[in-house]
Amino acid sequence: MRIIATIIAAAVTVIVGTTAEAFCGFYVARADTSLFNKASQVVLVRDENRTVITMANDFEGDVEDFAVVIPVPTKIEREQINVGDRSIVQHLDAYTAPRLVEYHDPDPCMRYERHKMSADQAFPQSAVLEASSKAARSLGVTIEASYTVGEYDILILSAKDSGGLIQWLKKNEYRLPRGAEKVVDSYLKQDMRFFVAKVNLEEQSKLGYQYLRPLQVAYESNKFMLPIRLGTLNAKGKQELYIYALTRSGRVETTNYRTVKLPSNMDVPEFVQAEFAEFYRDMFTKQVDAENERAVFLEYAWDMAWCDPCAADPLSAQDLRKLGVFWVGGQGGSKIAPMPVQDVFVTRLHVRYDSEHFPEDLVFQETGDRQNYQGRYVIRRPFKGEASCDISEYRASVRERQEREAQQLANLTGWDIEDIRRKIPFPEGPAKDKEPWWKRIWG
Repeated sequence: MRIIATIIAAAVTVIVGTTAEAFCGFYVARADTSLFNKASQVVLVRDENRTVITMANDFEGDVEDFAVVIPVPTKIEREQINVGDRSIVQHLDAYTAPRLVEYHDPDPCMRYERHKMSADQAFPQSAVLEASSKAARSLGVTIEASYTVGEYDILILSAKDSGGLIQWLKKNEYRLPRGAEKVVDSYLKQDMRFFVAKVNLEEQSKLGYQYLRPLQVAYESNKFMLPIRLGTLNAKGKQELYIYALTRSGRVETTNYRTVKLPSNMDVPEFVQAEFAEFYRDMFTKQVDAENERAVFLEYAWDMAWCDPCAADPLSAQDLRKLGVFWVGGQGGSKIAPMPVQDVFVTRLHVRYDSEHFPEDLVFQETGDRQNYQGRYVIRRPFKGEASCDISEYRASVRERQEREAQQLANLTGWDIEDIRRKIPFPEGPAKDKEPWWKRIWG
């Protein structure tokens, strides 16, 4: 039987205001989606009432068992569906990922500072699907359209009631999670259709892909939302969802849940570079808990034309176009004249959710806020060269700084402060600390 894949997956928060000043530093690590299991990715391109959604699924298992049912707010024509390029989504993930940067202290005997600043394609075709319209109509289900796109067989369904639709889905070997009827009924009351996709094994074999490529849908609707409730019904535990919103106006936020900035611009000890994955997971979990598991977190907000520091190059106009950013590059039949790439503002949102804490679909709004923000964590490496002057005062300041970093790391992650201190190479003290050990026994 086919399984509905969870494509749409499925803190005392320190809010730091950003400024226009450059961040800079050497980029040394990033927190991309690979740090988390069960991480789903969705790209939302939005302008006025036009939306292009790219869904990079996290399905694991035999592709013969893959199937997805996604509520959509309007009827979808064949030309509104595409199979995308996974590498572009991965590039967008890398570009927007929270990052670790490093600075090196200058020689304290010389008053100077040293700062240093620290992509893919494939668009094949797809599958075949025929359904019995007569059998569907007997259950109150209308097959509004049937398409083959790349390796996917796709149907657009509408229905009079949830019971008939669920019966049809089960007859066609879709294994539905318990409680689906109530959720499906709520979507039907909103006059939504259902986008249903399966893998056509013959087409996939011809194309030669060893993974499932992202599905893309373009449509017009006043609803700017992402349906997540069906994905929670058969999810195993909490889901990680990354949303990359591309607009012309500015930052995107949720309206029915709090959108919270993650702590950023925090100094952390040097050893965090080797443990950045653990640091970011534990820090994110602590922020989720502090918000009672009901918040959506902002990880990145920036103009696509540049980055500082860069965890990956900005996406090209060609790649943005493939994600559905119709107002850049080429004509594409848009009524809007092509605009330069810098008119694309990207927002990266990260949410950990389940049905208990996120009982509603995510609803978004565009804002006019174009202020730059990124999850950014800083290592400041002490000067370790030969000094030509007395640097005891500098060493003392480094020791104080490292203690502050240790305490901040403990607050961010919940890690034990003594374990943190043991991993920090505190600088040696003045020469008097190197006196023979026996002078300090009774002194």
